[in-house]
Amino acid sequence: MLIHNTATELLALQTAGQVTALDITNAFLASIAKQEPKIQAFMRVDEAAVRQQAEAIDAKRKAGKPLGKLAGVPVAVKDVLCTKGIVTTCSSKMLENFVPPYDAHVVACLKNADAVILGKTNMDEFAMGSSTENSAYKKTRNPWDTDRIPGGSSGGSAASVAACEAPVSLGTDTGGSIRQPAALCGIVGVKPTYGRVSRYGLIAFASSLDQVGPFAHDVTDAALLMEVIAGHDPHDATSVDDAVPAYTQLINSPVKGLRIGIPKEFFEEGLDSEVEALVKASLKEYEKLGATLVPLSLPTGCKYAVSVYYIVATAECSSNLARFDGMHYGHRTAQKTDLIATYSKSRGEAFGKEVQRRIMLGTYALSSGYDHEYYLKALKVRRKIKNEFDEAFKVCDVIMGPTSPTPAFKFGEKTDNPLAMYLSDIYTISCNLAGIAGMSIPCGFTASGLPVGLQLLSPAFDETKMFQIGRMYEGVTDWHTKRVGG
Repeated sequence: MLIHNTATELLALQTAGQVTALDITNAFLASIAKQEPKIQAFMRVDEAAVRQQAEAIDAKRKAGKPLGKLAGVPVAVKDVLCTKGIVTTCSSKMLENFVPPYDAHVVACLKNADAVILGKTNMDEFAMGSSTENSAYKKTRNPWDTDRIPGGSSGGSAASVAACEAPVSLGTDTGGSIRQPAALCGIVGVKPTYGRVSRYGLIAFASSLDQVGPFAHDVTDAALLMEVIAGHDPHDATSVDDAVPAYTQLINSPVKGLRIGIPKEFFEEGLDSEVEALVKASLKEYEKLGATLVPLSLPTGCKYAVSVYYIVATAECSSNLARFDGMHYGHRTAQKTDLIATYSKSRGEAFGKEVQRRIMLGTYALSSGYDHEYYLKALKVRRKIKNEFDEAFKVCDVIMGPTSPTPAFKFGEKTDNPLAMYLSDIYTISCNLAGIAGMSIPCGFTASGLPVGLQLLSPAFDETKMFQIGRMYEGVTDWHTKRVGG
């Protein structure tokens, strides 16, 4: 089936003249029409506009004009990224009618690469959640088992790829929101180094943690998408002015003398036994390829990362979401009395419970008398976590372990226990705090058929080696070729 092809394969088929961009687009639109009633990955898809994009690319190809790296490849985009003229809601009632007057930098990059933007995907409201149960509009379902969550907050983007509604997609990762849903949906997800990809046009949750990254069926497609979206952007002060490597040209070069760091804390209490067995089997495959496993300890990151994250992230969330008050931006209540009541009523009506919870936590952590006790102390521990990774990478090329402590859980299983939900990201959060790169690749299935992910963490701006190491594993396994129902 055409929809089972990777983006790289779709590009090759077009180059060979076997299919057109419109053929590909129609195939994925048909898949969306068929699957959306049960998957609910998309917030909106404008079929006519999507087909117009594909037809324009076909006309460009026919005229012999230069084509971009993603010519004719459909891409789904998380609804936290601004799209000019297209409603962008962050899956929140607060932005129910917000139509951005500009494109996010990564969206502009997709357009310049001649990609076909399929539509906007569902997410946890303002990217706050690990299950996509916090969307104000719908609950996206895991394509491998529709009674289970797809992960979050980028659950819609992950599910769209896993369900073959899109060959690739974009998500955002603040504490694991690309890697965790990638693991639970059996696909590849990449969290780039902080500063590698512009955040311009990304509606912020936590500015020092957020990063845009790709979802794909395999590492090669993820690397291709990274080539398109990475690079310096003068609109983003945190965007690093560094040349983007030719990831796809370098990806098949194996890493000789590969040293894999294995933190002992990643395999302690709380890790599902089937997940542990599959991850350890993956490490044995690397050993067969000549890699050396290096025992490590990351005591600060593993013990305190969740605590630090939920102080730093909520503090930044409290600040970033202050603008959405019904006056400057966002929903305004119809029940207007005095100014303060209007602010309170507007925010109370439009923000969901999880967003309100995090705003209150962050406001408390930043309040007078508590900022030194909580926020500044958290920043000091964050630096210590970064230093631990720096020391670890002196003795290894990459750090590996499970992406998520469990396979996908059922809807409602953790909604009444926020702490249990927060611990879903226990292995991913430290990557964001340290600003390094991370990737989840599929490494097998549980006895009940649920996907499991292997996480790779690499030094900052060393995505090239991370992709090479991930591709080495794909060369000796076929988990990345599995498709739902295929």
